[in-house]
Amino acid sequence: AKTPPRRQGFAALRRRRAQPPDPRAAMLGAAKLPAASGMLRMAAAVRRPVALRAVSTTSSFYAHLEREIADMREAGTYKVERVITSPQAAEVTVQSAKGPVLNFCANNYLGLSNHPALVEAAQKAIATHGYGLSSVRFICGTQDIHKDLEQAISEFHGTEDTILFPSCFDANAALFEAVLGPEDAVISDALNHASIIDGVRLSKAQRHRYNHLDVGHLEEILKLCVEEGTRHRLIVTDGVFSMDGDIAPLQGICDLAEQYGAQVLVDDCHATGLLGRTGRGTLELCGVEGRIDIINSTLGKALGGATGGYTTGPKVLIDLLRNKARPYLFSNTLAPAVCGASLEVFKMLSANSDLVEKLQANVREFRTAMKAAGFKLSGHENSPIVPVMLKEARLAAEFADEMLSRGIYVIGFSYPVVPKGTARIRAQMSAAHDSAQVQRCIDAFIEVGRAKGVIAPATPARRAGLAFAAGLARQRPRTADRLCSR
Repeated sequence: AKTPPRRQGFAALRRRRAQPPDPRAAMLGAAKLPAASGMLRMAAAVRRPVALRAVSTTSSFYAHLEREIADMREAGTYKVERVITSPQAAEVTVQSAKGPVLNFCANNYLGLSNHPALVEAAQKAIATHGYGLSSVRFICGTQDIHKDLEQAISEFHGTEDTILFPSCFDANAALFEAVLGPEDAVISDALNHASIIDGVRLSKAQRHRYNHLDVGHLEEILKLCVEEGTRHRLIVTDGVFSMDGDIAPLQGICDLAEQYGAQVLVDDCHATGLLGRTGRGTLELCGVEGRIDIINSTLGKALGGATGGYTTGPKVLIDLLRNKARPYLFSNTLAPAVCGASLEVFKMLSANSDLVEKLQANVREFRTAMKAAGFKLSGHENSPIVPVMLKEARLAAEFADEMLSRGIYVIGFSYPVVPKGTARIRAQMSAAHDSAQVQRCIDAFIEVGRAKGVIAPATPARRAGLAFAAGLARQRPRTADRLCSR
C-alpha cells in the first residue's frame, strides 16, 4: 500500500532533520541549513544585513522624533497635560495646583458635565441597558434609546432625521466621502476645524477654500464652480470657530447657496445648546433656521460633555450615511449611559433657557471688563470663546502658568494649533460660573497682564473705566447680530 500524502510529508521532514548540517550554515548565520536551491541560499545570505539595516533605520526614526520634541520644547510649543483629580465643574482640583482652581478652559458651556440629573440618567441607562453593546449599529448595536436620542435631536433642530457617531470628528470624516464624487465641489472656510479638513481630504470631490468669513470670495468660487459645470456644490463652515470665537455669516452664505444652487453644511459644535435665544445654535442666532441643509454637532461640549456626535438633516441623506458612512459602519455604537444622559439634556433645554441666559450674562461681563482693561480680544461678542491675544508662544505658556498659580485654570494655544505669531490664552465662559468667579478670573488676567507688560499699569482713570465697564456689562443683553449677514 502507498504511504498517504500526509505521512510522506512527515517522512521527508524526518529525513531532512537527519542530514548533517551544511558547513556553509555557520558562514550564513544559520544553525542548520539543509541542502537547498540557489534562491534559498541567497535569501539566507542577505537575511542578516537586512535586519541590521532595519535596526539602523528604526534608531534614526526615533532620533528624528526626539529632535522634533526637543524643537517643540525650545520653541515653547510643547504641550503638557494637566491632570484633574475631580469631576469637571466650574471649580476643579488639579495635581499641579495647591488647591482648587476655577476652570475657564472647558467646553462645559452650560455647566452640565457633572450635573446631578445627568449622572442619575446615565446610571439608570446602565441599569436598564447595560454598559456597552460590543457591536456596530447595523449588526446588534442599536437599542431603543439610540433611536429615541436620534428623534430627540431631530425635534430639537427641526430636521427630518439624525444619525449618531462616536464623535463629531467622525461625523465630519464620514460625510464628504459618502455623498460627494469627482463631479462635485466642496467649498470650505479657510479656518474650518481639522475634522472638516480631514473629511474633505477623504472625498474625491473638487476642493475649494474661501477666505475666512469672506462671502465675497465665496461667491467668486461659486461662480467658477457653476461655470465649470460641477454637479453639486457643498458649502461647509463652522458655526463658531473654536480658536477665534468668530461666528460664520450664515445669512450671507445661505443667500449665495440659494443663488448658485448649493447646499450648506454647518458644524455647530461650539454653538449647539448655548447660542440663540433657546440654544438652537448659530442657525437660531443668525435667523437661518430652515435654510441650512445639514448640521453636524456634538454631545461632547455643552450637551453634557461626554462623547458622541451626530449629523442631522434630510431623511434621504441620513439613510445614505447609514449605508455608506465608514465611521458609522466600522465603529462601536454609542454607550447606553451617554444616550440616557443626552436624552435628559434635551429635556432640560426644551423646558427653559435659564442656562443659556446665565451663560450670556457671564460672556458680557467678561468681555466688557477685559476690553476695558486693555486686552486685545478676538471673536464675536456673543461667543463664550474669548481668545486673549498674546502673539508669542512662550508668553502664552508662561501666562497660563502664572494664572494657575493664582487659582485660574486656562491654557495657552500656539502653533501648530493656531498660526505662528497668533498665540493666545483661550478663555471659555460657563453658566456654572457665578459672577464672583468671573470677576476673580478678570482680576487674575489683569494682574498677570500688567506683570508681563501685556497691558498698561493701573491709573485712577483706568480703574474708573473698569468700574464703569462692569456696570455696563450687567445691563440688558445685546440683541443685534450684525455679523450674520456680513
